[in-house]
Amino acid sequence: MQTYLNVFRTHLEDERQVSPHTVRNYLSDLRQFLQVVAQARGEEAAPLSHPEQIDAGMIRTYLKVLYQRGAEARTLGRKLASLRSFLQLMERRGHVDSNAARAVRIPKAPRPLPNTLPIDHVFALLDTPQEPKTEMAVPWMRQRDQAILELFYASGVRVSELAALDVQSIDLGTGAMRVLGKGNRERQVFFGKTAAQALRDYLEAREIGGIGQSETALFLNRHGHRLSTRGVQLIIKKHCRRTGISTRTSPHTLRHAFATHLLDNGADLRSIQELLGHQQLSTTQKYTHVSVDRMLDVYDRAHPRARRSQGKT
Repeated sequence: MQTYLNVFRTHLEDERQVSPHTVRNYLSDLRQFLQVVAQARGEEAAPLSHPEQIDAGMIRTYLKVLYQRGAEARTLGRKLASLRSFLQLMERRGHVDSNAARAVRIPKAPRPLPNTLPIDHVFALLDTPQEPKTEMAVPWMRQRDQAILELFYASGVRVSELAALDVQSIDLGTGAMRVLGKGNRERQVFFGKTAAQALRDYLEAREIGGIGQSETALFLNRHGHRLSTRGVQLIIKKHCRRTGISTRTSPHTLRHAFATHLLDNGADLRSIQELLGHQQLSTTQKYTHVSVDRMLDVYDRAHPRARRSQGKT
């Protein structure tokens, strides 16, 4: 079976060009499936050696075991999607007659509202790196953290997009930058004067500190190398703790706050969709929610009867 998993890996990396993180998740799901099925079949049964041996009953057994272990519907859906993608490729390559995963259905997972932050909480978070009590192992790291927080909220980029930025990706004069999003799709995003100044301060402090002089990455760790996605996440959590904000806050929370606050201040969903890099408008709607006050205000200003009723006493 490993031969077919290698074919799938090559397909993901070379043809679909998905991220290394996604490749790891797909292959991890498939190995877990093979492990669970082997346990369910018993010690006397030979391990699966060919994709043609996979049937819908095995897939249902796999999902049932995961459910009994406490997996939620969203997780089960992702596991099933991994199997469908694998078997779809095997079907196209002629290794199986049909995709057995297509016959399996699971309940749709509810979509909870994403976690977000009120504007005053965001401002408090953005002020945290500049507080005198904030301790930094290296002086320039204070400016780095400030620039990271400001750029997140100013642009709404994903954490992976921010970590992948190079110095030449940003134009401080125009307040624009090019980011490489999901599926290697490049887009232009923008940031304001406050974020631009934070970036200038950081780059100046970095130069004075003599750190990462030959490094093209924009954000560096204390050793002068590119800051990882995990490193960025830890920075956000650290400053959230200092601000007293819930530990559930993450870089994605700032992305959601960016979109929500734009919407609350009159931006339209189509524009926010472009800025966030979403292919489908429905995805943007999931990341943004409209307050009751905002909805009522739009209704009062837009509905003919509502406007007419406001003039009455």
